[in-house]
Amino acid sequence: MSCNITVFGAGAWGTALAQALSTTHTVRLWARDRQHLGEIARTRENRRYLPGVQLHPALEFEADFPAAAQGADLHLVVTPLSGLRDTARGLREQSPGTPLLWACKGFEAGSGRLPHEIAAEELGVGAPCGVLTGPSFAAEVARGLPAAITLAASDTAFAHHWVNALHQPRLRLYANTDLVGCEIGGAVKNVIAIAAGVSDGMGFGLNARAALITRGLAEIARLAEALGGRSETLMGLAGMGDLLLTCTGDLSRNRRVGLALAEGKSLDHILHELGHVAEGVPTAREVVRQAHRHGVEMPICEAIDALLHHGLSARNAVEQLLAREPRHE
Repeated sequence: MSCNITVFGAGAWGTALAQALSTTHTVRLWARDRQHLGEIARTRENRRYLPGVQLHPALEFEADFPAAAQGADLHLVVTPLSGLRDTARGLREQSPGTPLLWACKGFEAGSGRLPHEIAAEELGVGAPCGVLTGPSFAAEVARGLPAAITLAASDTAFAHHWVNALHQPRLRLYANTDLVGCEIGGAVKNVIAIAAGVSDGMGFGLNARAALITRGLAEIARLAEALGGRSETLMGLAGMGDLLLTCTGDLSRNRRVGLALAEGKSLDHILHELGHVAEGVPTAREVVRQAHRHGVEMPICEAIDALLHHGLSARNAVEQLLAREPRHE
C-alpha cells in the first residue's frame, strides 16, 4: 500500500526517514529553514546533517507549511522535541484529522510533558497518532542498512495499520501499545549515554560501561513504571535496544557529549562543535524533576544533571556514583 507522507524536519533523522520511506511511498520533506531545504533539493544531498548520502530521486521537497500539510495520508514530525508542539498545532489547523507520528524524544522543557501528552493537548485526546522510536542511527538508515524500530500508539488498530504500511525489509517496524514506556526509554537513554561517554572518556573500561548501561536500564524502568509504563517494554527495542546503541555506538551524539566532558571541555563548546541537537542535555534536568516528583531513585541521571547544569566536574560525578552504599540489586 503506497501512501502520501510528509516528513516535517530536515535534520539527520528526518532526512533519513524520508529517504527510507521514499522507496515505497510518495514522500515530501519540509524544513523550517527554506534556504537549507532549497540546497537539499538542488544538490539531492543534506550536506549539513547527512553528508555523502545521495537522496532518492523520487523524494519531493516543499518549503510551504500549508502545502506540505495538505493532501498527506500521514504526517511524520521529526523536529527536536522543542518543535513538536508548534508543528502539531499548525498541522491541526491546516489538515485536521490526518494521522500523525512523531520521532521526537525527551521531556518538554518547563512542562515536563512527554511527546504523547503534547500531541493530546494540541490535537485532542483520541487523535490518531503515535511514536516511532528505537535503535536507529540516521546515517545507517539513510544508507539503507538494516534497522528495527518500534511504532507505539494507544490505539492497537492504528499501531498495526501503520506498522504494516511502513514496514520494509531493511526498516523493520514492530507494534507496541505502551506509549509511556516507549517514550521514557527513548528519552532517558540519552542521559545514560552521556554517562557512558564520560566513563569511556575517563578510561574506566568496558566493565564500568556495562555496569552503567545495566543500572541505567533499571533507572529507566523505575521511572517508566512510576509514570504508568510497562517494565517489559524496556526489555525491547524502545528500551534495551536503543540504550545499547546510544551508549556504545560511535555515531551517538549524546555519547560524544560525555566523551568531550571527560576531556574537560565546556558544555557550550561541545554543543557548538557538535552542530546537532543532543537531546540528553535538556532531558537530564527534566528527568531529575520527574524522579523527584514521583519519588524514583535515579542516581546516574542525577549525577549527569549535576555535571551538565550545576557545575559538578566529570571526575566528581563518577566519584559520587562510586561512593554510593552497597545495596540489593
